[in-house]
Amino acid sequence: MTIVESTRPITGGVDTHLDVHVAAALDANGGVLGVESFPTTTAGYRDLHGWLVGFGHLERIGVEGTGAYGAGLARFLQRAGVAVIEVDRPNRQERRRNGKSDELDAIEAGRAALSGRCSVVAKTGDGSMEAMRAVLVAKRSAREARVSGLNQIRHLGITGPEDLRLRLGSVSSDRLGGVAAALRPARDGDPMRYGTKLALRTLGRRVLELDTQLDELNAALGELITATAPGLLALHGVGVDTAATLLVAAGDNPERIRSEAAWAHLCGVAPIPAGSGKTNGRVRLNPGGNRQANHALWRIVITRMSSDPRTRAYVARRLDEGLSKRETIRVLKRYVARETYRHLPR
Repeated sequence: MTIVESTRPITGGVDTHLDVHVAAALDANGGVLGVESFPTTTAGYRDLHGWLVGFGHLERIGVEGTGAYGAGLARFLQRAGVAVIEVDRPNRQERRRNGKSDELDAIEAGRAALSGRCSVVAKTGDGSMEAMRAVLVAKRSAREARVSGLNQIRHLGITGPEDLRLRLGSVSSDRLGGVAAALRPARDGDPMRYGTKLALRTLGRRVLELDTQLDELNAALGELITATAPGLLALHGVGVDTAATLLVAAGDNPERIRSEAAWAHLCGVAPIPAGSGKTNGRVRLNPGGNRQANHALWRIVITRMSSDPRTRAYVARRLDEGLSKRETIRVLKRYVARETYRHLPR
């Protein structure tokens, strides 16, 4: 007969998949109490939670892929009052030593949360920031499809009949879709000419439709940002896409980011100590953090370096002091992280 101590602290770990989640229960020392699989349904989430709390008091749970397969489970557990820790990177040393399986991944996720190796609270994904993330996904897809369509129009114009090549060759990218959409293919002529004009018209109409979609998505993003963090758009160099990217990285739950330093680490702009032996005080670039947020800060810095007099003067001074341009940009990204942190919703 097994006696369960209802008050002993328990840490959970979950390896997430499309149809089945594998959960592990660990004691305070990282010992394995049990491993079990559960379906990715609401009933499965409820059974998983009940199974874990059956071992004791569930303090935290490390979940792999909280932004993908584990998103639904993470929301369910957070609503149940459980601290959900985001576990993105498996322990490669453990994998080399013990191999890989879903059970081992679940155990390692729990140990990562227990030891503090992973400590970032998972996003709730149930508010304005999650809405922005969804809109950004659609916008990036539409932008890529638009660029692809314009490139295809250029290619067909170059390889098509001479009059089409001359007609489309001098048209700017902003007008190319409209010009192609206005073509009138006729069946009673050269079949190659008809097919080329038909393809160009189809691609042109597609580009115009994508332009309409992008305008609609831009307007929706602007409304969401204004309602969530109106001061962010007022900063120099911060546009709709940049602001939305930063807010998506922050997440809907403000407790994820406890300080300005935590925000800098999340964006990958906090310098990492790299001193050793007689070399003290050296720091190196942080390759971690949210790379999309890091790129958003880079875009703000690049914009300011070309249009903000204060930033231009600062760059000139640091270059005179011997700093390289790349090092100066890294410093400026850290400053911009501090500035944007003040405008994140609390």
